[in-house]
Amino acid sequence: ESLHMIQLLAQLEILCKQLYETTDTSTRLQAEKALVEFTNSPDCLSRCQLLLERGSSSYSQLLAATCLSKLVSRTSNPLPLEQRIDIRNYVLNYLATRPKLATFVTQALIQLYARITKLGWFDCQKEDYVFRNVIVDVTRFLQDSVEHCIIGVTILSQLTNEINQADTTHPLTKHRKIASSFRDSSLFDIFTLSCNLLKQVRNLNLNDEGQHGLLMQLLKLAHNCLNFDFIGTSTDESSDDLCTVQIPTSWRSAFLDSSTLQLFFDLYHSIPPSLSPLVLSCLVQIASVRRSLFNNAERAKFLSHLVDGVKRILENPQSLSDPNNYHEFCRLLARLKSNYQLGELVKVENYPEVIRLIANFTVTSLQHWEFAPNSVHYLLSLWQRLAASVPYVKATEPHMLETFTPEVTKAYITSRLESVHIILRDGLEDPLDDAGLVQQQLDQLSTIGRCEYEKTCALLVQLFDQSAQSYQELLQSTNSSTMDAAIQEGRLTWLVYIIGAVIGGRVSFASTDEQDAMDGELVCRVLQLMNLTDSRLAQAGNEKLELAMLSFFEQFRKIYIGDQVQKSSKNSTGHSGACVFLRFLTRPVGTL
Repeated sequence: ESLHMIQLLAQLEILCKQLYETTDTSTRLQAEKALVEFTNSPDCLSRCQLLLERGSSSYSQLLAATCLSKLVSRTSNPLPLEQRIDIRNYVLNYLATRPKLATFVTQALIQLYARITKLGWFDCQKEDYVFRNVIVDVTRFLQDSVEHCIIGVTILSQLTNEINQADTTHPLTKHRKIASSFRDSSLFDIFTLSCNLLKQVRNLNLNDEGQHGLLMQLLKLAHNCLNFDFIGTSTDESSDDLCTVQIPTSWRSAFLDSSTLQLFFDLYHSIPPSLSPLVLSCLVQIASVRRSLFNNAERAKFLSHLVDGVKRILENPQSLSDPNNYHEFCRLLARLKSNYQLGELVKVENYPEVIRLIANFTVTSLQHWEFAPNSVHYLLSLWQRLAASVPYVKATEPHMLETFTPEVTKAYITSRLESVHIILRDGLEDPLDDAGLVQQQLDQLSTIGRCEYEKTCALLVQLFDQSAQSYQELLQSTNSSTMDAAIQEGRLTWLVYIIGAVIGGRVSFASTDEQDAMDGELVCRVLQLMNLTDSRLAQAGNEKLELAMLSFFEQFRKIYIGDQVQKSSKNSTGHSGACVFLRFLTRPVGTL
């Protein structure tokens, strides 16, 4: 019998090696086929145990863990309860007695534990829900070495993740029942445990690889708890801005007590930049806790602590040079406005200082247009929402946006124009080639630019006239370089897009005759430029500039000509939009 076992073991070890290591396709396919038979054999369970007990390679341990995961997930002919309890206990003991397994083996065994626990969540033995004592299961790990501690925390983290994710093999209703039962019975205890352990490890020696690893797993655990789909709506990731975290009422204590929020801000300042993005991700979720968790006074206090934390990060911005930190921090800033109203923000004690710091941070970010373009979306989203709130703010405290919004508008416009020369000179990727991104930014700018519109308009007129004049002179000159012409065309392309956007932004605000006249000044310039570029089409056309013109006309049509035009849309002499358009077309062209 034992000889047979030794031969079987040797054969399985060879198959594992072939499966995970060989580069020869046919050998690997044969190994896969043999291992499928192995999984389907009646004594698969005992063989997996044999591999775990006596296998000499990490690959055989991995194979055993994956096979067992398949066995416990079977919907037809499921394993009896006693057997699943045995596997669960065996896995926990195995992990406890072998803390130095290969990472991928530990990971596969923890995944196996999570799968058994999730699928057996409603299983009872003598009126006891045998798979629910998860905190008891990991306590022995948490009281041992750092390696053991990491395993214990990873078990809770992986379990939270596993329960939060629906799988294709089991009905969605079963998944939701398990997830809501787990949420009500265990999740808050797990989150509290993660916070308590984070408080303890703040003073760890982070040069020690093990302790660094423990902190990372604890932050992942806290993030998985805060990221849980509390009400089963699973909004998709793309609707990031609209996110509200539906924290259950039973968690109120953790958020009324400012020490939870303080813990994460303190961690951000005390740990290496490689780990702080995880801290900021947790803060993004905490900042998005549903408003109805608090009464007005509690919310004001919570917001005040949140704004203080943001201020401290802006005053010590060293870690923000890391792109991941920078990205998460931009998301955090956007959440300040998506979850709180301008009227609440202006009442925060440090508001004037904070809005100044945020404006400076935004302006600097926009000037470095080549750094983290995907993060800028969140900053523009913040300013768009702030600008859109101005007409509605009832608070007597000054919002100061009339000072700072034009700075943001100016930084966006001038930085896009300055980018043209550098992109052409260094052969970089042109942001104008990404139509989706440009459109998204222009939509945001359309609202931001209408705040203090006369400043926006004056700036656009000044920049447009400079570029158009340079362009005209270059076309008339006999010895101008194509590079110089390309630079002015690129700048004009951006300006035409931006003018179209700010005219389109008229729908967001009650417009005045003066503003309609300003629109007229801008429209007139674009139409004169179009006359010039049309006259050159036979020799040379610029596709990007033509596309910008189309975008401009789409906005102009929507605001001043289409059937949806608001009746109040008149220019300064009281004509309707269509008349404005005709007047511009018949206006003498003169010099650009």
